[in-house]
Formats: sequence, structure tokens, C-alpha cells
Amino acid sequence: MNPPSSKLGVWLRLGRVSNLPTVWSNVLAALALAGGLTPEPRVLALAFAFSVFYVGGMYLNDAFDRHIDAVERPTRPIPSGQVSAAIVFGIGFGALALGTLLTALVAQRTSASVVRATASSLVLAACIVFYDAYHKKNPLSPLVMGACRVMIYVAVAYSVSDHLALPVLLGAAALWCHLIGLTYAAKQEAFNKLTSVWPLAFLALPALYGLVLALQRPLVWPFLALFVGWTFYATHFLRQGPTRAVPQAVVRLIAAISLLDALLIASTSAWVGAAIAASMCALTRLFQRVVPGT
Repeated sequence: MNPPSSKLGVWLRLGRVSNLPTVWSNVLAALALAGGLTPEPRVLALAFAFSVFYVGGMYLNDAFDRHIDAVERPTRPIPSGQVSAAIVFGIGFGALALGTLLTALVAQRTSASVVRATASSLVLAACIVFYDAYHKKNPLSPLVMGACRVMIYVAVAYSVSDHLALPVLLGAAALWCHLIGLTYAAKQEAFNKLTSVWPLAFLALPALYGLVLALQRPLVWPFLALFVGWTFYATHFLRQGPTRAVPQAVVRLIAAISLLDALLIASTSAWVGAAIAASMCALTRLFQRVVPGT
């Protein structure tokens, strides 16, 4: 299916909104690991807040990359003249400010530490800006991108609690590893090649952690199987040869984030939340058919 071509479609493409379900599952996982996954308005409020963060970060990504995109991807909205870089910069930074404010408000409503919630949100915003501004020439950019997702876990946890529980930290570490492998592949996307293979080994580490969790909580097994199977399916697009399709691997690895969130939620025995998170993988792939995920 072709991406939307209207003015609204341009803004949706800029924000890579098709990947937002993975942000929602991040929020569910962080709340579950922090002991706060309950059917309350704060779940929706946090999902919205970090959706704003994500879209703002994607806008800034295109704004900072506009000169490189003019050469490598001239059809992107900014180099093709569909939108102004100045407007995209303004909306992007405004979105990060709004996301920080919303997170602080949730912390205030839940009697958590507003200072910790705000500080962690500001660190998230700083990671996003640093990544967007320097990722093209920074060999460590996969670590920075991973840190952006890690800080979603941290900021969500601090919005409902005054401390970071060990499951939150371990889950964030597993997510970080997945993002390192994913972001490394994404850096090669425009050229449909891989300059090295070893960074992809990071993709296996969350599965190993999931195995540890499954041995303790049988409910994790089906979600672990889904995550491992889907990740293996995604990475087969990275194999050397004429069928290599790095972009196809990248969008599927993005969707896999929700399956990792699901197995982490399952480790807390919240099977309904785990099932909802797992469904976000399918929703992401559905949305990616309408709005490109990269």
C-alpha cells in the first residue's frame, strides 16, 4: 500500500507514526515492571506523553538530517520541499517540552516524585536530541538510540514510583540490547548492506534474558517463543545475497519491540497486559503498510 500523499500524510511520514504501538507497549511494560499496571487513566496519559516524545524525536531526526537526505533520500518531506525545516524543528522541540510536562503531571497525580519524573524526561529529551544531531557520523549511535528507549522505561517508572525496581532495570537492559542491534541494521538501510555482522549478536541477548524469566514464570514461554520466532524471521532479511533486504528487516525488528515488552510483562503474571503488548506488534506492521516505519 502506498503511503498517504496529503499534507497530513506528510506529517505522519515525518513522525513515523506507524511505530507508535511499540511506544505504547513500552509504557505498558515499564508500568508492569514497576508494579503499576492497572486500568487507570495514567496508562493512557503516559502512552500519549511518550507518543509525543517519539513523534517529536522523529521530526527532529528529519530536520537534522535534511542535508544528508537531500543526497541519499531526496524524496523525504524536507529536502523535497513539502515542509519547512524551521517549522519541523519548532514542532519537534515543542513536542519534547510537552512530553516532559505531561510526564511531570502524571507523577504529580500519582504522588510520585515530580523531580525524578521530570529529570528522567529531560534526560530522554537530551538523548533524543543528541542522537538526532550526531547519529550519522557517530559509531556509537546505536548505544544512544538504545538509551532513548531505556529512558522511556525509566521515566515511566519514575512517574508512578520513587525508585527503580530491579525488574525495570533488567528489562530496560534487555530492550537496550535489542535497540543496539536494530539501530545498527537501520544505519545500513539506505545502502542495503551490512559492514559488520557482530553487532547483530545484541539481538540474541534479550532472548537469553527471556529464557531466564521463562524458567521462573511458565507464562513467559509463549511470548518468548513469539519474540524469538519473529526476530529470527526478521533477521533472515539480513542474509548475504540477492534477496538481502535490510529495510524489511528493520521494520520487522521495530515491531519486535512489542513482543519483547510482552514477554517482560508476562514475567509479572499480567497475562492480559502481555497479550495487549503482543498485539501491538501486529498493529505496528499493519500501520507500516500505510505509513513507512523508517
